[in-house]
Amino acid sequence: MYVVTGASGNTGGVVADTLLKAGKPVRVVVRDQAKGEAWKKRGAEVAIADFADAPALTRAFAGAAGVYLMTPPLDQATDMIEERKPMIAALVKAAKDAAVPHVVVLSSIGAQHAAGTGPIVSLNDLETRLAAAGLRRTLLRPGYFAENWGDLIPVAQAQGVLPAMTAPQRKFPMVATPDIGRAAAAALLDPPPASRVIALAGPQDLSAADVAAAVAKLLGKPVQVAPVPPEAREGAMKEAGLPAKTAAAYTEMCNGIDSGLVDYDGTEEKKRGSETIEQTLRRMMAKA
Repeated sequence: MYVVTGASGNTGGVVADTLLKAGKPVRVVVRDQAKGEAWKKRGAEVAIADFADAPALTRAFAGAAGVYLMTPPLDQATDMIEERKPMIAALVKAAKDAAVPHVVVLSSIGAQHAAGTGPIVSLNDLETRLAAAGLRRTLLRPGYFAENWGDLIPVAQAQGVLPAMTAPQRKFPMVATPDIGRAAAAALLDPPPASRVIALAGPQDLSAADVAAAVAKLLGKPVQVAPVPPEAREGAMKEAGLPAKTAAAYTEMCNGIDSGLVDYDGTEEKKRGSETIEQTLRRMMAKA
């Protein structure tokens, strides 16, 4: 039995789908019954548990050969980093109490750092707690989610510009969520003899200018990258509706990308997904 948290989200949904298509027994963990109905119809077991409810999570993880662990984004939380702490503690306690033999963790590029990376520090906390609990783990450290650019397509369509919170020519790893989900499912099915860290990126590293060029090609019109300078990023994020501490955290992350802090440390296994930025953008445009 493989247990998947976050099955109603982008990566968890792909993990559960991939495992079911492979004929594997799957138990999805969701926060309410309605979110589990579609999975139940496909033959998955459904467990109801809140991310901060350690006893319910322990029951959900019982008997698992492997668990896919992820934490919710909490973009609209008043303090996303603080609000994740009890969830992380509960997830780790549940995995340990249920004696899960292998966990596959959705972490992040830059998670080796305990500070200076904005919301990624929560994933450093998760990695650290899992290690302290002695759990065998595969830490997936994907690059920047390529889907994040999709939300800006309407701006590019209307104004001919693509706003960017990073330096326009700075290339960094990006990866599509289907590639993350498939990599996580593969890791669950092939547990390592010892804990490992996997750096997961898309086919090639890209800059904001590269993404703007891809958007322009898909829209069939000129699109220029419009970089937001570092000193204006936090204010721009607040203006876009993010809570103050969330805006500050994401600003720190973007600045960390520019400085090179948010990067791989070179010790990870390196893997690349297959979905290009053009494919991701086209997929998101089709959904709009």
